[in-house]
Amino acid sequence: MKRNIRTWRRLANVLVVGALLLVLAQTAAAQGEQPEVNALDTVWVLVAAFLVFFMQAGFGFLEAGFVRSKHVVNIMAENFMDTTMSTLGFIFVGFGLMFGSGNAFFGTEWFAMRNLPEVYPGLTIPTLAFFFFQFVFCAAAATIASGLMAERTDFKGDMAYSLVTAVLIYPIFGHWVWGGGWLAQLGYLDFAGSSVVHLVGALIGLAGTLVMGKRRDKVFGQNIRGHNIPLAALGTFILWFGWFGFNPGSQLAADPLPISHIVVTTDFAATTGAITAMLLSYLYTRKWDVSMAFNGALGGLVAITAGCAFVTPMGALVIGVIAGAIAYYGVQLMERLGIDDPVGAFPVHGMNGAFGVLAVGIWGTDGIGLLSGGGFTQLGIQAIGIVACVLWTLPLSFIMFYLIKRFVGLRVAPEIEAAGIDLAYHGIESYPEFDAVELRGIQVRDWDADQPPRGGMLPQAGD
Repeated sequence: MKRNIRTWRRLANVLVVGALLLVLAQTAAAQGEQPEVNALDTVWVLVAAFLVFFMQAGFGFLEAGFVRSKHVVNIMAENFMDTTMSTLGFIFVGFGLMFGSGNAFFGTEWFAMRNLPEVYPGLTIPTLAFFFFQFVFCAAAATIASGLMAERTDFKGDMAYSLVTAVLIYPIFGHWVWGGGWLAQLGYLDFAGSSVVHLVGALIGLAGTLVMGKRRDKVFGQNIRGHNIPLAALGTFILWFGWFGFNPGSQLAADPLPISHIVVTTDFAATTGAITAMLLSYLYTRKWDVSMAFNGALGGLVAITAGCAFVTPMGALVIGVIAGAIAYYGVQLMERLGIDDPVGAFPVHGMNGAFGVLAVGIWGTDGIGLLSGGGFTQLGIQAIGIVACVLWTLPLSFIMFYLIKRFVGLRVAPEIEAAGIDLAYHGIESYPEFDAVELRGIQVRDWDADQPPRGGMLPQAGD
C-alpha cells in the first residue's frame, strides 16, 4: 500500500514538473514570437502605395501641360528622376531618421535598411511594406518642388535637391509628426500629410524659386500659358485617383469603416474645390478657366489630407470650398508678390497645406475641433506645427539651394532658357516634327489644305 502511494506521488510530481516546463516553454515562445502579419492589411497598404506611386505620373503630366513645349522633356525627366533620387536618399538615411527609435527630434537606427524587424512595430504589416508606403510619400514631396521651379532649373541641381530632401529635410519633420517626435507628443494631428508632404514640398520649391528668380521672359500680371491643357487634365485626374491611396492608405490597415469615411471626405473636398475655383474664374474673367478648376480640385485634396479621418463629409465640403478659393486667390497673390510659380504649386500645396492643418483644429469631430466643442487647444497645437514646419524647412532649403548654386549649378544659362531646356540638356524634344518645319522657315499658320506652305513642300520622312 505504501509503495503504491509513493508511486502515485512520484507520478504526480512528474506531471507537475512537466506542466511547469510546458508553461515556461510557451511563455518563452510567446515572448520571442513576432507580431502576426495580416494579409489583407498588407495587400491594402501595398495597393494604396502603388496608387501613390502612380501619382508621380500625375505630377508629371500636370506640370508638362502647364509648361511650354520647349521644356516638356525636362520637366518629365525631373519628375522621373526625383523619384529615383528620393528612393536612394530614403533607403540609406531618410527612413532611419524618420521612423527609427531615437529621440524627440530624429531617429537613430535602421540606416541603410539595417536591422529592420520583419513586422513594423504596432502594425500588422511587414516593415518593408511600411517602408514602401512611406517612400512614395517622400517622393511626392520632392516632386512638388519641381513645379515651382519649372522652366529654368538645371537638371543636376534638381537631382541634388531631391536627394537632400529625402536625406534630411523631409524625414526630420516627418519624425516630429509621424515618428513619435515632439509634435506627435504635443498632440499635433496630420493624418496623411498636408504639412509633412505638401507644405514641406511647397516650402522647398518656394526657396528654390526665390533663389533663382523669375523666368527671364516672365512679366507679372501676364500669364504664360501652358502648352497642353489635355495633358494637365490627365495629370489632375491621375492625382485625384491616386489620392484614394494617399489618404485612406494612411490608415495602414484594411479597416472598412475608417477607409470608407476617408475616401468620401477626400472626394468631397476635391469636388467643391474644383467648383469654387471654376466659379471664381468666371466671376472675374467671364471665362470658365479649366486650369483653375484643376488647381481648385488639387487644393481641396491637399487641404483635406490632414483631417480626412477627423472631419465629417459635410465638413469636407466646406473645407473644399475654402481650399478652392485659396487656390484661386493664391495664384493672384503670387503674381502681386512677384514670385514666379509656373504651375500654381505654392497656393495648391503650400497655402492649402497650412489651411488643411488648421482645418483639423476647426472642423475636427469628437471634441477635437473648435466647432465640436474642443475649444482653441487643438487649433493652437496645429498652428505650432505649421510654424515649426516653416522654421525648419524654409531656412534649410535656402542654405541647400545656395550650396547647390555654388557647387553644382541651379539655373540654366539664359540662351538655353530662351531656346528650351529639352534639346540642350536632353537631346530630344516632345514635338520634334513641329520644330523641323519651323527650322525650314515654314509657319504653321501658312499651311493650307490645298496649297503647299510657303517656303517649299512639307518635309518628307527621312529628310
